[in-house]
Parts: sequence; C-alpha cells; structure tokens
Amino acid sequence: MDKNEYISNSFGICDEVLSLVDAAEEEIRPQFAAIDERAQINQMKVMKAFADNRVSDAHFAETTGYGYDDLGRDTLDKVYADIFGAEDALVRHSFVNGTHTISTALFAVLRPGDTLMPVTGKPYDTLEEVIGISGNAGNGSLKDFGVKYAQVDLKPDGGADFAAIEENVKKYKPRAVMIQRSKGYDSRPTLSVDEIGDIIAAVKAANPDTICMVDNCYGEFVDDKEPTEVGADLVMGSLIKNPGGGLAPSGGYIVGRADLIELCAYRFTSVGIGKECGASLGFNRAMYQGLFFAPHVVAQAVKTAVLCAAVFERLRYAVEPSSKAARHDIIQAIRFESEDKLTAFCQGIQKGAPIDSFVTPEAWDMPGYQDKVIMAAGAFIQGASIELSADGPIRPPYTAFMQGGLTYESARLGIAAAAQRVYDIDNGKRRGI
Repeated sequence: MDKNEYISNSFGICDEVLSLVDAAEEEIRPQFAAIDERAQINQMKVMKAFADNRVSDAHFAETTGYGYDDLGRDTLDKVYADIFGAEDALVRHSFVNGTHTISTALFAVLRPGDTLMPVTGKPYDTLEEVIGISGNAGNGSLKDFGVKYAQVDLKPDGGADFAAIEENVKKYKPRAVMIQRSKGYDSRPTLSVDEIGDIIAAVKAANPDTICMVDNCYGEFVDDKEPTEVGADLVMGSLIKNPGGGLAPSGGYIVGRADLIELCAYRFTSVGIGKECGASLGFNRAMYQGLFFAPHVVAQAVKTAVLCAAVFERLRYAVEPSSKAARHDIIQAIRFESEDKLTAFCQGIQKGAPIDSFVTPEAWDMPGYQDKVIMAAGAFIQGASIELSADGPIRPPYTAFMQGGLTYESARLGIAAAAQRVYDIDNGKRRGI
C-alpha cells in the first residue's frame, strides 16, 4: 500500500502537503545519524548507572506509609546522580511539575535578605508568582519572605551578556543565579550545555560562593552531557518531560551538590526528615523504565522538531531554531503572526495525536500564565511534553511552541496535520482533517 495514499484517505491530508513533508524529510534525513549517535551515548550512560547501582526487580516493590528504607526510591536517586554527574539527587513522583522542582530548590537555598539573580532574562511565566515579580503580595512568594531580585538580560542576539553578568554578580553578590536552558515563551535560542558552562564559569569567577541553578526542562539527553557536568550546583526538571520517557506518570528531579540536595529534601518534606520519608506507592517501575527509554524517546522528539522546522520553512514561516541548526532542547518555535494560524496549528497537532484526537483545542486562562494559552496535547500522560504537543500564548507574534513525539512515525503525522490546517488558511480553505 502506498503510504501517502493511505494517509490522504485516512486523515484527509492533501497531496501537496504530503509531497512537501516528503521533500522536507529527505532534506533533513542526514541529520538523523548525529541525533542517533547522541542517543547511543546517553543510553550507555543510563545503562552504566543501572548496572553500577545493581538495579533489580526488588527496586520496583511498592512501599506505603512513611516509606522508610524504600530501596527503589533511594537507588533511583543514586542512578540519577550518576547519569547527571552529580553528588546526589532527589527524584520523587510527588513533584507535580518542573515549576514545583524549581520552586522547591529556590525556597531551599534562599534566605531573607538574599538576592536571586536570573542571568538569562526573565524566567518562565509560571515562576513569576513564585519569585514575586507578579501576583499578589502575601501569597507566599520569595519576595514576601524578603528575597531580593536582580535580573540580567541576554544580549539582543540571545547570547549571554558576560560583562553584565560579571558586573552584577560582583555588585549584588547574589546567593543564587538562575539559568534557564530552554527558551520558554521567548524567541531566543536555547542554550547549549557548553554555553551554560561558560555562564557558570563567569559567575564563579565573579563570586565563587554564588549557587548556580539551572532550569533543565526540555533539555535532558539532547546534548551528550548535562549542566551538572559543567559546574552547575543544582539542576531541576520534570519527569513528564524528557527523563520520564513518556512512561513516568508524574514527578520531577533535582540533582547537584549533596549539601544543597539535603536542603531541597528538607524543603520538600520537612527539616530533619528530608529524604528519609516518602513512600513510592508503586511508581518506581514506571520511573525506572521511563528513564531507560528516555534517550531513545528524546531522539525521536528531536527528529520531530527538525522535521517541523523543515516543513514550515518550506511554507515560508519563521522558525527557531532552523532545520539546519544544532539542537539543545526538544522545542520548535514557529512564528505565525496571527491568532487564527497559531490556533490552526495547535488544532492540527491535536488531530495527529493518539489520544483525544477528536478534541478541538481553544485558548483559555491557564493558572500561572499572564495571557490566554492554547494547548494541544493528546497524550497518554496528561500534559506530558515529551509526547507530541504544542502550545502558545495568545499574544503577538503568535508563536507556537511544539515539542515531543514518542515515536517519529506518529509525530510525523501530527506535523502533516498541522501543516494542512495552516496550508488551508493560506489558500483560503476551511475544511476538517
């Protein structure tokens, strides 16, 4: 059976769009070998950590109540620490998202009178109320607890402003700097691990006592090393993104210096208890198995992002990064310049999802965001960004942020369906897919 004939008949995607996707795929196929090579390196790191920590069926046993001596939980911390080249880790299914891990780490290390200094511009939208740069006074933000804030912006080209970092770190002597690896809802390039290492070196040269914290969301296993391997003191992320491999049903991680991980554990549970309590409740198997799959799944998502860039370049839309650029996270941004095209793209991604493909996404007021947001996410795990999804704030320049793809083959269909929706608008058509 002809592949395109089947896709056309089953999903209503026209020959012009299918031919465009085929041409884009042929153009980018040589890049896939390098993506697979990085996946092999990262897979070997995972395999070595599993072997060195003697992971066995016993680590999947369920614990309840206090969770004392939970072998699977404690060993998973060691596995993560080894993979990330860190002294210790805190990996828990009860972290609700990446913002929760970052918030936990910030409240763990900052004290009244300390200064927090993001050095990659304004942090991701959901952290604004955590910090206190938006939201109501008295809601329990860092600002309420007397933590000061001083922000260093990136250069206009999206690169780190090393002169400003050095000047401000020397001036304010911040207790912690915050580095956001991914672009969030911004148009800047994602930072590579090497670039993060250069920023950390600049901070430490200006003040060796400053704690360097990295929001690693969307970046795990895209490069062949992690920020803790280039000097980061704490690195935080979500298990329903890259490291969960599409199997972890919830959770997050913090890795880094042992003394700081202890403070994070005290904040997560309570002072004096820390990592000693917290039953795994049967989640361990999915968290281990998801981590095992993660390097391969991330490679599928990176291939999907490259294809998306190539397709929409051919449709003459501005994309970031380009289809030829090096990748440092799984996010692909497409600038549509109109709300209807942003909406159409997200609705097309939803049509190409395995779950809830019949649902039509609409923009709504999401908690933690300053603008309405439209989200497409037909996922097995609700909100899992490692599964094919797309979202964007309803504000100019109406940029869609696509990420994920458990398998390249299924995600390819989602890209084609989204391209069809936008193609129809460009050609004055309004039809379903």
